[in-house]
Amino acid sequence: MVKNLSYKVLDIFSGCGGLSLGLEQAGFEIVLGIDNWQDALNTFKKNHINSETYCHDLSKIDYNHIEKNYLKDGIDVIVGGPPCQGFSISGKRDPSDPRNKLYTSFVKSVKHFKPKAFVMENVPNLASMQQGRIKDIITSEFESLGYSIKSERLLTSDYGVPQNRKRFIMVGLLNDTEFSFPAKTHFENKITTEQAISDLPENSVVCGAGYLSKPLSNYQKHIRGKSKGIFNHVITNHTEKTTSIISLVPDGGNYKDLPNKYKNTRNVNIAWTRFNSKKPSLTIDTGHRHHFHYKYNRVPTVRESARLQSFPDDFIFLGSKTSQYKQVGNAVPPILSKSLGLALLNNLG
Repeated sequence: MVKNLSYKVLDIFSGCGGLSLGLEQAGFEIVLGIDNWQDALNTFKKNHINSETYCHDLSKIDYNHIEKNYLKDGIDVIVGGPPCQGFSISGKRDPSDPRNKLYTSFVKSVKHFKPKAFVMENVPNLASMQQGRIKDIITSEFESLGYSIKSERLLTSDYGVPQNRKRFIMVGLLNDTEFSFPAKTHFENKITTEQAISDLPENSVVCGAGYLSKPLSNYQKHIRGKSKGIFNHVITNHTEKTTSIISLVPDGGNYKDLPNKYKNTRNVNIAWTRFNSKKPSLTIDTGHRHHFHYKYNRVPTVRESARLQSFPDDFIFLGSKTSQYKQVGNAVPPILSKSLGLALLNNLG
């Protein structure tokens, strides 16, 4: 890890802290995480023991209060992922959706603190929303504050995350400095689902239980890190009918591989999809009810999902299992965040 803690980070819409974790690994100091979901902040605090958290509605936040009580020594970088349901292709993509305006809270924070840099993350189709007008509006607002803006749509598997997750990243730097996005590190040799989770057992384990095998890949060796055992690995017990249907789907298959009588049992196009063991996983979402383990007849556990999001095994999720799944699915993959952080350090000098 780069030992450079001179750059202090404020993470708003922080969730459980995936973006912060990667930046911390790159050498940044995470001072404060703000979100309106206490479960996620509990997880954030457990895994960022030197950071503070603040639970509040970002659309109503008083940044003078934040500055006085949490950021007395100033802030250098603001990062965050404003809620994206209004932009997402899984929603209606209604331009008048009030959730589309939540980015204004991010803009207000940048205007108030005037950090050296900011990083904003969102769903990939924000770039094309209303033929690009939404992105242009956001860009012009930041440019009016004196920032040079660069934005790209990134595929996380290009950076060593075992998941084909696309994200929109916008980076702003003061004083006309232009950000350079990190080069792809895994354009061809992508980390597969099997390389990510094949060492995790079929059944549940008690939190903290020791590993049952040695690492079966370099990724597993890396992701185990300092962890002494397995956490958040509790399986979902499906009905006998569900289990039997899953068993009919081959590695990498989906509902098209089922007998006709089962093909319409779930009316979504991703129904009954197994991960492909030889490819990165599909996008880890917050529900985890339609994608199944490439080998076992069940949905992935929280730990398996966290592995596919590139969280290290010593990152422990708190709250109910449903809450943990949501925290994992909403997060920015830390390995991608670390790549962005290292690139940002180069720009900041």
